[in-house]
Amino acid sequence: MRTPPGKARLLALIAEATVDAYNESEKRMGFYTMFEEHLDMPFDATILGASVIVDRVDLADDGQIVAVCRRGRSKQAVSILELPLPTPRPAGAEWIDAYRLWSKPR
Repeated sequence: MRTPPGKARLLALIAEATVDAYNESEKRMGFYTMFEEHLDMPFDATILGASVIVDRVDLADDGQIVAVCRRGRSKQAVSILELPLPTPRPAGAEWIDAYRLWSKPR
């Protein structure tokens, strides 16, 4: 089972994702790029008791990163900050942990 990384590892991931970014939007784009490169998709998740498949990540119109979830023919975008991670966690889930830490009010 993949376990969440410690805070030192998360801080290193944050630094890696945001190294060349000058503002919040560019930093968020850095995380989006890391999700695209490192998060093993698709993966199964459970949202409000329903099994879904997380097909990909995307940028919403407001600039937030969302997980595009599918159940049958229905699709729904869910904030990556609110996405419950399954057990076992998908490869690359530590990037979601790092994004969540970075997104907390500073």
